[in-house]
Amino acid sequence: MPSDPGFRRRISEYYPNVQDRVRRAYLQKGPCQPVNHIFPQTIINGRLRRFNPSWFATYRPWLEYSIHKDAAYCLYCYLFKLQNEEGGGDAFTSEGFRNWKKGEKLGSHVGGPTSAHNKAREKADNLLNQKQSIQTSLSRQTDRSRLEYPTHLNASVEAIRYLLRHGLAFRVHDESLNSTNQGNFLEFLKVLSNNSDAIKGVVLKNAPENHKLTSPDIQKYIVRACAIEISNSIASELGDACFAIMVDESRDMSYKEQMAIVLRYVDARGRVVERFFGVVHVANTNAITLKATIEAMLAKHGLSLSRLRGQGYDGATNMRGEFNGLKTLILKENKSAFYIHCFAHQLQLALVAVARKHREIDSMFHTVSNISNVVGASAKRRDILREKHALRILEVLETGEIQSGKGLNQELVLKRPGDTRWSSHYNALVNLVVIYASVIKDTETIEESAYAEKRAEATAILIQMRCFEFVFCLHLMRAVLGLTFELSQARQEKEQDIVNAIELVRIETPTSGDEN
Repeated sequence: MPSDPGFRRRISEYYPNVQDRVRRAYLQKGPCQPVNHIFPQTIINGRLRRFNPSWFATYRPWLEYSIHKDAAYCLYCYLFKLQNEEGGGDAFTSEGFRNWKKGEKLGSHVGGPTSAHNKAREKADNLLNQKQSIQTSLSRQTDRSRLEYPTHLNASVEAIRYLLRHGLAFRVHDESLNSTNQGNFLEFLKVLSNNSDAIKGVVLKNAPENHKLTSPDIQKYIVRACAIEISNSIASELGDACFAIMVDESRDMSYKEQMAIVLRYVDARGRVVERFFGVVHVANTNAITLKATIEAMLAKHGLSLSRLRGQGYDGATNMRGEFNGLKTLILKENKSAFYIHCFAHQLQLALVAVARKHREIDSMFHTVSNISNVVGASAKRRDILREKHALRILEVLETGEIQSGKGLNQELVLKRPGDTRWSSHYNALVNLVVIYASVIKDTETIEESAYAEKRAEATAILIQMRCFEFVFCLHLMRAVLGLTFELSQARQEKEQDIVNAIELVRIETPTSGDEN
């Protein structure tokens, strides 16, 4: 940057981002005042005139002299005076002042408090004053935001972790300021802010308008980050050890096929642990697709099927098929990946599946499902059934047929046997036996109702329930499933091992034989 004002270019010709740096550099250097220079004389109105060096002392902060152009300049106006701003023209900025006869013009240039010169001087003072400069103000604001951001982010992460841990929804349809319920996420942030002044000062209404960390996209990013951190933590805990996988697939609410993967391994303390590893969408549920998806998910976290020592699925043919099932495809690649059927599925699935091969037993289960659909189809009908059963309990208590006591005669409802919840078959039969008389009365009420469709169904159910074959099969299967229910529950215990399972089977076998 040239010191002589005669060689300088306009400030507006500099790149906008560096203009303040140029101004600050010139201000720090000070005005160009060659005191020892021999100033040339110029004939003005018939007399020799020249620049008076004493003016430097009078106007020290801003007066400059160009040796090249033999002219005076104003440093403040050069740096800050706008091109079209009124007052002073270009005499003290680009063209220079040469009328040495009228030195009073220098004082006139300064002018009053609102003159262009004084406005330029004020801008120069603000630029040199770091506390007033825009850059410093922005830097201070940035530093403050940088210090507050961890508190702001941690509050959002803490709210999301809580909702994830308890399986709660994040949002509601109305999250406006006037809403009485803005959703679990925003409401939990309010709770956190009410219990911490540090959090209260940086979240919700106290957060910057463009940086509130409450948008759905931000929530999804944090959820994904949590999932990645958890998966990486599991993979790190597993290390180079061998492991087993448990896989199941089902449809979500949007009818998309989802596959859940659980890892089972022994940790550094020698404990057998099971970790939910993730859920992944699959285009279809054939064995090849499932295997490719499992491999991709394991490889993503540095795991390989070569370290697989066990695999467990449900009874679906695409999972455990002997020829093209997922089990077979993995065994072809890794002979050590032994397949183990789910303990609970093995026992209950076998019993229910074999029993349903019998026509009368299968008809009985079908009738039980119909009873649940007709008698327990609505909340109103379930309430009526509860009332009838309560009256029935009072009657038999008065006659002494049953005893009262803690834990006895609890309120029961009809349960529907489910194909994926094998213990539900036993629970459904037990409850039906207990409230059998009440179900009969409730069905008779439905049969006498004005709804022709339900009357026909109720009549068919009454015929079946009053049939000897139905009652016999009901009590028979309750006894058979009751023998294996405790064994099935024990086999599902987390701390169960194969030795204890075999011992439980040995203990139950004579009992079953005696019962037969």
